[in-house]
Amino acid sequence: MKKELSLEDELYRIGIWFLIIGVSGIFVYFKLILPNVKVPPCVMYSILGVYCPGCGGTRAVRALCHGEILKSVWYHPIVLYSAVLFGAFMMTHTLEKIGVARVKGLRFHNWYLYGAIVILVVNVVMKNVLKFCFGITM
Repeated sequence: MKKELSLEDELYRIGIWFLIIGVSGIFVYFKLILPNVKVPPCVMYSILGVYCPGCGGTRAVRALCHGEILKSVWYHPIVLYSAVLFGAFMMTHTLEKIGVARVKGLRFHNWYLYGAIVILVVNVVMKNVLKFCFGITM
């Protein structure tokens, strides 16, 4: 009889695949695709002139990959939030699985998602306020 996996075990397995595919995908995108293909502008920004919730995400990932943490947060704070949360989850679960004493894997809580939503909303509102009220663009 097969043992039923907990939510955290399932998320850990998905995280391993995400790590493998994500790192490979980021490498291919930034080294092979981006230098050779012109990235189209954001449709929402082009048509309406406002920043969308995703504006700055690619620049934030690139900045984070180059170790420019503050620049990454400026472009899009959800990228660093996600990277830290994912890294902590994967690290603590890996340490727990290999048997490091007193280490318990990070447990999933809905407030992680609520926190991400708050970050997205604050980010898009702040970017648009800076643009329209102070003329500061990203």
